[in-house]
Amino acid sequence: MFKGAITAIVTPFKEGEVDWKSFEKLIEFQIKEGINGIVPCGTTGESATLSYEEHNKVIEFTVKKVKKRVPVIAGTGANSTEEAIELTEHAKKAGASASLQVCPYYNKPTQEGLYRHFKKIAETVDIPIVLYNIPGRTGINMQPDTIIRLSEIPNIVAIKEASGSLDQVTEIIKGVKKKNFTVLSGDDSLTLPMMSVGAKGVISVASNIIPKKISKMVKDYLDGKTELAMKAHLDLYELMKTLFIETNPIPVKSALSLMGMIKEEFRLPLCEMSPQNKERLRKVLVKYKIIKE
Repeated sequence: MFKGAITAIVTPFKEGEVDWKSFEKLIEFQIKEGINGIVPCGTTGESATLSYEEHNKVIEFTVKKVKKRVPVIAGTGANSTEEAIELTEHAKKAGASASLQVCPYYNKPTQEGLYRHFKKIAETVDIPIVLYNIPGRTGINMQPDTIIRLSEIPNIVAIKEASGSLDQVTEIIKGVKKKNFTVLSGDDSLTLPMMSVGAKGVISVASNIIPKKISKMVKDYLDGKTELAMKAHLDLYELMKTLFIETNPIPVKSALSLMGMIKEEFRLPLCEMSPQNKERLRKVLVKYKIIKE
């Protein structure tokens, strides 16, 4: 149901508020450049520092501006099952195509707790669910057996896998029996390796700044043009890694600022890049001809 290059879009701020004008421009830029979907209110969208009202408004705004041109997969996860259900019910009402559900963070549930959490959300809200496994952020790794169990629930249709383990991805793809369950990369630099074992695309950070190139790399691989996709992966590798030299989304928002697309503004506890890392980022953007010297 969901495949290709999907952007985990940033949330631009201006003077402490969501910058709606810049956000609309970012959405249009993504669609114009051929992206296959947009994820508002994910990690890259700084969902952890959005108020509930802002969170809901960002999803509503994205759905309204996208106008069904591509799927909108709304980030509505939480470490409270009831809060996740509340956010997901709102996303469905707003017209989102699906919900992205991150593993509950901080409280470190068992594998059975993870299963029951996602099962309850999926059975309570009739919307396609994309699971999101990112142990580096949440402190818990959802094991392949748990993901395979969850894949049997009808409206759980995909997973964004950011464990960093190709073995784990292989076990998931090998073990899932449902034909319409999709594995998506959650790490830009692992997109091509994951696709080589059966993933169908990426929920990308890098596509915030290079949507056309990320889209083409994924499309080329899915179309069987593996050598072209491999060349693109190798060409883009340095840029993809540089976007993670500090905590995401700090570098990608700094890059968008250097491109003149948004103001370089974050919400604490995130802050601007160190001068040396920002200069390193600037040089890489110049090298890739994304900005001028």
